[in-house]
Formats: sequence, structure tokens, C-alpha cells
Amino acid sequence: MWPAPSLASTLHATVASPRLIRPQGFMLRAEASSSHDRRRNVVVIGAGWAGLASAHHLCKQGFDVTILGAGSCPTEEIALRGFWCPYHNIFSIIDELGIKPFTMRTKFALYTSEGVQFPHLSLLDRLTSIPLISAVIDFDNTDTAWRKYDAMTAKELLKQYGCSERLYREIYQPFIEVGLLAPAEQCSAATTLSMLYYYVLSHQQNFDVVWCRGTVQEKIFLPWLETMKSKGCTFHGNKKVTDFVVNESTGHISGVLCGQDFYEADAFVQATCISTLKSIVANSSTLQSRQEFLNILNLAAVDVVHVKIWLDRKVKIPRAINVCSGHENSIGWVFFDLNSLFDEYEGEPATVLEAEFYHANQLLVLKDEQIVLKLMSSLSRFIKELEQVSVVQQKVSRFPNSATHFFPELILFRLSLTQTGSSSFYLPLELITGSYNYMMKGSTSLPNLFMAGDWIITRHGSWSQEKAFVTGLQAANQVVDYFGEGEFARIIPVEDDEPHIETLRELNRRFNEVRE
Repeated sequence: MWPAPSLASTLHATVASPRLIRPQGFMLRAEASSSHDRRRNVVVIGAGWAGLASAHHLCKQGFDVTILGAGSCPTEEIALRGFWCPYHNIFSIIDELGIKPFTMRTKFALYTSEGVQFPHLSLLDRLTSIPLISAVIDFDNTDTAWRKYDAMTAKELLKQYGCSERLYREIYQPFIEVGLLAPAEQCSAATTLSMLYYYVLSHQQNFDVVWCRGTVQEKIFLPWLETMKSKGCTFHGNKKVTDFVVNESTGHISGVLCGQDFYEADAFVQATCISTLKSIVANSSTLQSRQEFLNILNLAAVDVVHVKIWLDRKVKIPRAINVCSGHENSIGWVFFDLNSLFDEYEGEPATVLEAEFYHANQLLVLKDEQIVLKLMSSLSRFIKELEQVSVVQQKVSRFPNSATHFFPELILFRLSLTQTGSSSFYLPLELITGSYNYMMKGSTSLPNLFMAGDWIITRHGSWSQEKAFVTGLQAANQVVDYFGEGEFARIIPVEDDEPHIETLRELNRRFNEVRE
């Protein structure tokens, strides 16, 4: 660590050339270099699912790993909270750590805007979902498919394929608001198809979810970090990266600056949320010189608000996990019965509930008491007994720009100076292509800088925490490949398509080839 940026800018890092990789059994091993004896140093920026996944594997390969976290300990990422059946890679690391953080598999309740649990849709409404299968078949997770469907909104997609108004309002809309953390008219159709297929449509047994019996930070991340520390990993909390230092003679990064502190390494994994990376780019002359990082500034994030309340009596909550729609406009939300989910509240004499609001920019500016009143008003529509209870304790947490927003093509408008009579009208100012066009891959033009996070382009097919975890492993594998040392992490693929889906996709591919 160095005391001043002026000293850091003169430092140079020793950089190894990539080595040939050869298959060895189930995993691959990079051919080791004999040109050096010292251990390689890797700095991982970010201590969420992506960063910890990278650091864990690199520690096991014998690298000296330093994690730079924004907080005093690993931070719980804002995303879809449950752990779904296809999260095979996350479940694998949980088994490896030997911890038991999860509840039994459970199903969740779905409340409509009218306060009805599990809406009973007519057969006609349900049948209107059938045409959407053709879009699911056509969307095969390729670059072509992403660019095609990124050009429309989720709402446009569902309308175009004949989804009934009630099916959209009571089923698809709340799932999109909670799964993609934004309203359907502001979400890309590509991300919607990918998310719906991964969580809902691909395999029916995937629809069960397990939940952490406390916070992910307490039950998973902290034990995980202790395991890595025992292998020599170093964690530095409360570190905000402000710039990267490049060795001009090699074109490689030699270190990162955190204010007055400098961390030197041979390779770097950037594994933060999109808003943190945008902040780094805004302050980094190094990253601003490259278009791929300037593109990051076009990406967006949504606001999230957490509310935890303690009630003055026991209230029976039908389901521990509840997906809701109809709170204000454009806000998706869920609420949890913590007495059923968290070990620490299992014997609590009072009812403890937690709610999480997505796309919550309307709530950020309100006082805590106002937010709690809105929550209780909404909860009372679903569970009448809550009309008679009082809140004895509350905790409101605000997370502005904390979750990735996968937006479609957007047209920005300006007020024209041209007037007709006494009225003005709007003219299109510019077209912003969808978020996919600005997202990065795991490698960068800086040879020893690799990226990870739920906003990275990957063909794995997973979403949310699992996607972040997988991209972390992919970044670790790129470090192994770069050094030519160590074994590649085994990444469990998404389950194969069911036979009828694969057959239909093959027919669709052939049809598209003939048409072209």
C-alpha cells in the first residue's frame, strides 16, 4: 500500500503472458509457467456473489487474493431474494462450505391489486398465454435473439402475442416487477423472455424456492469469507476504488487507487454493481479513454427500499413469501414473514414482517413514518387482521441505484420551440438502444482486467444471484487462463431444454435459416 497517488502512478507490475491450456479430465488445467517462482497477486473489487465466487476459486488455486469491499463486511446484493431450484452453482458452494443456511423448499403467495391471493383465471385468459410460447422458442439466448427482442418492451411483447389484460395485470406484471425490478413497460422483452424461461417455463419442478434463514450476509457471506481468510485471502473493507493505474510500457493495469491507498497486483477482477462501476468510470481517466467503459455510463439502475416492522401482536400470515402488485404506480414489491423464515425471530412474541420495494424512486424521498403507513395500508388489503394492529418498531433502509435495470430501446423527447397556436408539441430527440448494447463481456481491452456481475453478457442462461455467481467463476477462469496457472472452476450448466422445447427450437432455427 502506498501513501499517495503520485507515487502509485509510477509503479509497474510484472505481467505474465497467457499460456496454452489443455484438457485434463473433467476440468481443465492451465499449463504452469516456469519463468517465475513468486505467487501471483489478484485484487477482486466487490464482495457480493460475483466477487466472492472469483476470490474463492482463485484462493484455492494458490493465488494471493485481496478483496476490496465497499462496506465493513461483504454486502448482500439486491435482487430476487429466493434461491430457486436451478441455482446449481450456488448450492454447490453451499455444500462445499458445509453450512446449512436454507429453509425447506416452499411456494409463495401471489396477491393481485384487488388483494386476492392466487387469482382464479378463466380458461380463456390462460389460453392467451399459448402464443407467447413461440417467442420463447425463438429466443434461444444467442446474440441475434438478444438484439432482436431488446428492441421492444415486455409489455409490447405480451400485447403483441395476445396476452389477455387480466393475465398480464395479475400474473405477468407482478412477476416482471419483482423479477426484473421494474415495470413491464420499462423492461426489455429479451430479459423478460430469458427470466421467465429460466425461472418458470423451462422445467416445472424449478418453481419451488428455498430461502435463507437469516440475512445472506450473516448466514452465507461471513462464513464464506472466513473460509477464504484461512486460505490466505485478505479483505479490506470500506474501500472505494477511485481509479486504475496503467503501466504505459505494457498496457496492463498495475494497481488500483482507493483514495490515498494503492493496491498493486498482477490481475484484477471488477465485480461490483453497475452503479458503483459507473462511479468509478466517472472518476477514472484510465477507463474514460476506452469506449467499452464509456458505454457503461448508458446503463441504468433502480432504487430499492427495505422496510422491517415489528407488530404488537401475533398475526397469522398465510404464506411466508408473498409477491404483490398494485402498490402505487410502477412499484413492484414482496413481503416476508420473518417469524417463519429467520431463526432469530422464530420464537418472537410479536409478528415481524419485512417488505422490499423495487423501482422505488417514489418512496426514497418520503419519511420513514410515511413509508411504513403506505406499507400497512397495502398489507391490510391482503390480510384484514392487520387493520387492527400497531407497529411498535420499524427500520427503513434505502438503496438508491442499487439493482441493474435491463431496459429496452428508449426514445427521449424534448419540448419543441415550434408552436401551433398557443400549444407546443414534443419531437423525438434521440433513440437510446437497449441495455444489452452497452453491457460488457467478461474480458476487457485491458488484458489483466476481468469483469463479473449480473449485468455481464454470458451465454450461461442463469439470472440474479446465480448469474452473478457464475460470472464470478468465469472471471476467475479468465485469470487462470491469463496466468497459465491453476485449474479452471467447474461451472454447472443450466439444465438442457426439455425434448419438446429443443425440437421446436431446432425447427425454428431451420425455418429462420431458410427465410434468410
